[in-house]
Amino acid sequence: MAKEEVLEVVEEPTNTEDIEEELSPWYVFCSTGCGFCKKAEPVVEELNNEGYDILTLDLSEPDNAKLNQELKTEYGVQCGTPWFINAETGKGVCGYREKDVIKQWLDGEDIPEPPKPTGPPPRPPFHGATNKEEIAWKKEYKKWVKDNKHMPDNWQKQQKSASEIIDAPRPKSDPPRPPMGPQMAQATDESFDKWGEEYKKWQEENKHLPNLQPVDQMVQNMKNRRDQMAAQQAGIQPGVRAPGTPAVDNTKLNTLDAKVQALEVKIDKLMSHFGVK
Repeated sequence: MAKEEVLEVVEEPTNTEDIEEELSPWYVFCSTGCGFCKKAEPVVEELNNEGYDILTLDLSEPDNAKLNQELKTEYGVQCGTPWFINAETGKGVCGYREKDVIKQWLDGEDIPEPPKPTGPPPRPPFHGATNKEEIAWKKEYKKWVKDNKHMPDNWQKQQKSASEIIDAPRPKSDPPRPPMGPQMAQATDESFDKWGEEYKKWQEENKHLPNLQPVDQMVQNMKNRRDQMAAQQAGIQPGVRAPGTPAVDNTKLNTLDAKVQALEVKIDKLMSHFGVK
C-alpha cells in the first residue's frame, strides 16, 4: 500500500508591519500663491534629503483640505499656510520658520510661537487730512511702535517711521472691495463688472497713487479665476475636458492663476494697510 503524501502548510506572515510601509506622520500644508510656502520648499527638501519624511500637501486638493480641517479640529489649532503638523502627536509649527527650528520640531521638541505684535498699526489718515489729524495719528503710531519693543530686530527694521508713512502717497478714500476668497466662485459677471466700475471711479479720484493696475484686466482675471474655482469645486480635474469643449492651455491657466492670486494678496495688503475689513 502506497504511503500517503503529507503536505506541509506554510503560514503566511501576519505582521502587517513587515508588509506595509509605515506612513510618515509629518505633514506640511501649503497653498498656491503662498510666498512663505515657496520659501519653505527648499527647507523641506533639505530635511527630506537628510532622512526625514515630510509630506507636502496642497490645499487645492479636496482630500488634503479635508484632512487639514480635521487635524485643526482635533488639536484645536488655527493656522494658515505653511502649517507643519505631526498628525500623531499634534505638535506643529505655524508659518515659515528656519531649518533649525523645523528640525527641532521633527525631533519632537515643542516649538513656541514667535512673538506677535500687540495689534495692527493705527490706520493712517486719508490724503487731504488736516494737520491736527496727522499729528494725532503720529502720536498714536509712535505709541504702537513702543508697545511692540518685544518684537525681534528684523521686524523693528521693517517698520517705517511715522513721517515716512505720512509723506508717502495716501488714498483719499477706501477702495471698493471685490468678491474674493470662497465668495469668488459664486460671483456673477455683473458683480465683477459693477466692482470694476466702482474701482475705476476710485482710481480717477486717486491718480496720485503709484502702480495702479488697469481695471479691465483685473476684472477679466478675476472672472477667469472664478471659472477655474467653479470647475475645481465641480470635480473637474486639470487636463480633463468634456467632449466638444476647446482645449485649455494649462501653462497659461497656471500663470493666470498665479497672477490673480498675487493680485488678491496685493489687494488684501492694501485693504489691511488702510484698515479696511
